[in-house]
Amino acid sequence: MRSLEQIKQASLITAIKTPYLSSGEIDLATYDRLVELQIAAGVDGIVVGGTTGEGQLMNWEEHLMLIAHSVNKFSSKLVIVGNTGSNNTREAIKATKYGFASGMDAALQINPYYGRTSIAGVKEHLKRVLDIGPAFIYNVAGRTGQDLTPDIIEPLAKHEHFIGVKECGGNERIAHYEKQGIACWSGNDDESHDARHIHGAHGVISVSSNLMPELFRQLMDAPNAALNTSLQPLINWLFCEPNPIAINTALMMTEAVKPVFRLPYLPLNDAQQQQGEKLINQLSASDVVGGHARCINEQEFFLIS
Repeated sequence: MRSLEQIKQASLITAIKTPYLSSGEIDLATYDRLVELQIAAGVDGIVVGGTTGEGQLMNWEEHLMLIAHSVNKFSSKLVIVGNTGSNNTREAIKATKYGFASGMDAALQINPYYGRTSIAGVKEHLKRVLDIGPAFIYNVAGRTGQDLTPDIIEPLAKHEHFIGVKECGGNERIAHYEKQGIACWSGNDDESHDARHIHGAHGVISVSSNLMPELFRQLMDAPNAALNTSLQPLINWLFCEPNPIAINTALMMTEAVKPVFRLPYLPLNDAQQQQGEKLINQLSASDVVGGHARCINEQEFFLIS
């Protein structure tokens, strides 16, 4: 297991996509190919079973299997972050213990969503999971309905296992934390270049790097306003519907993964695909996981409940 300081050196972490077979089972062979492409592009780490990886659609057996598989195959080359957070403290503790027993480097922990609790309850929940091992705290108020404000994060940052924050609250918030020595990773791909090079972020935990890891590697390594500006239309398209709908569709359009959706996610419609096809194919095929994109007919998709 890596030290906190080693983990903090990871500037580009991909929230890796989980691909499926037409039977609906996890496609481990394709998963391995996706991860190998991330490694070849210079990505520093992966989040396994995050929102992008559809951990919310997995049972715990699948989820923890995929973390253990990732550790076994890739821990020598990547920081392995297991998304073992939950809105159920008991479940989060259990999953996090299993994740660390499997050898993951860090957990990704979230505040209780949907069944929201008090601020005091949030603090206690996060303290209990931090007690288990190194963790990123994920602040995404648009999904949880409850912002993790500085008065919550700053005391938690003193915990021995606190790595930093995956922060979706904007670059001013990131700058505020980084000035205090609290490590932040942007959770907003469209803001991540400026977060890194203007506001002091340690890096990004990215969705878009599933599709274009080498270009995101460039965005994190050095200021490149021209590249950042050129990628904004594609990044925005990748969030035209709630994540991970568009990144799933994009990777299917480039034939990087099989065209299988687990419900309740559905593919982008024809007009959205046509827009994405144009944006993806403006890039060099060598910069895109899977290469050139093509629109997919409705009949080609498998929808698994």
